Amino acid sequence: METTLAIIGLAAGIIGLIGVIVPVLPGTILSYAGLVCLYFTPTTTITMTELIIWGVISVIVVVLDYILPGYFSKVFGGTKSGITGATVGTFVGIFFGLPGIILGPFVGAVVGEMIGGKISFGEALTVGFGSMLSFLVGSGIKLIVGAFLMYYIAKDFIAVMAA
Repeated sequence: METTLAIIGLAAGIIGLIGVIVPVLPGTILSYAGLVCLYFTPTTTITMTELIIWGVISVIVVVLDYILPGYFSKVFGGTKSGITGATVGTFVGIFFGLPGIILGPFVGAVVGEMIGGKISFGEALTVGFGSMLSFLVGSGIKLIVGAFLMYYIAKDFIAVMAA
């Protein structure tokens, strides 16, 4: 049973790291689920306190992932059209690999702002930059948290396999 939990935990951690970049996958939550799986193995080095702290951090990261795009869009002068465009651009960008994932929010926000017609093209470019920056900042935060979670997962996975 502990080997199964360890394998599920490792798989969740790896898929979670992929989910840090690919917006369709709930990366941080999957990584945390992997940590929880390994917590229930007899050889775990993860304490309940660490589990709770990483749970709180994971929830904060997920919430920030939803708040940051709107915040950055408003800071850079965006409207609802730009926010909608950035969201659509993010999902369409997935189909174009890494360049699409990074440029999708930018292009989507610019197109959304231009369709909305409330701001100039130059302002739309600024909003697009803000949307792309939001995606990069959010991904950076998720990557840092995911890497730490993966460290704990790998450490416990090795301990389970050695036992």
